[in-house]
Amino acid sequence: MTRKATVNYHVHKPYRQAFELDAGGIAGNLISPELAPTFVTLTDMRATTTSVTFASDAVEFATLETQVWDFAGDAWKPTYDAELTAMLSDRLRAREVVVFDHTVRTDDPDATRKPARNVHSDYSKDGAEQRLVDLLGAQTAAEWAQGHYAFVNVWRPLEHPINSAPLGFVRPSSVDPADWLLLDLIYPNRKGQIMGLVGNPQHQWIYQSKMKRDEVAIFNIFDNRGLPSIAHSALDMVEDPSVTTIRKSIESRTLVRY
Repeated sequence: MTRKATVNYHVHKPYRQAFELDAGGIAGNLISPELAPTFVTLTDMRATTTSVTFASDAVEFATLETQVWDFAGDAWKPTYDAELTAMLSDRLRAREVVVFDHTVRTDDPDATRKPARNVHSDYSKDGAEQRLVDLLGAQTAAEWAQGHYAFVNVWRPLEHPINSAPLGFVRPSSVDPADWLLLDLIYPNRKGQIMGLVGNPQHQWIYQSKMKRDEVAIFNIFDNRGLPSIAHSALDMVEDPSVTTIRKSIESRTLVRY
């Protein structure tokens, strides 16, 4: 089954572009590069006989129940981190998992963190290698880098099933290497680097409709042994106009050692 949505692609420029986060010292204030709104066709993986797998498509959808109901504060983190660690150890056969970041996003103009509406992947090669050092220290990072490691994102709806702004993905096999560009992330206290995606009619967009809180998307955002980094974005679309619930989700970044 196919659906339609609008996404915001990046645009090639003759200079390096950047996002400035918490700009001017204001939490949630974002200065963005130029984006190109584009109408795309989507395949709903819930309504097709085909499937995607992490090993071949850098994304897969799974059921993962959680004992956590309230994601406010910090008390939930040890329980949720343990759930993610067990799941990734089992599904990806990872021998070590480091859960290092959680972001709750709410599709509300007044939210501190809103859904990311630009087609991107979370790390460039340089950005991932620097993040490895930031997380583990230079000596341990060098040890990990001799083997196989990856950054993997786990995304889950909170509260209501997703009716608007679901998370969509571009199948890596449909992406030309020239479609990628580097983007700096400028924070008040550090600098990172991600990749943005430029529009291409060959891109194959997929998503899973009406995801519930016991469902997750597991996707690759960097792999030092070559599994593609998958482009993703919140999709501007509505499943059912009569439903007025607000999209709320949590994304968890993890570092896995194979």
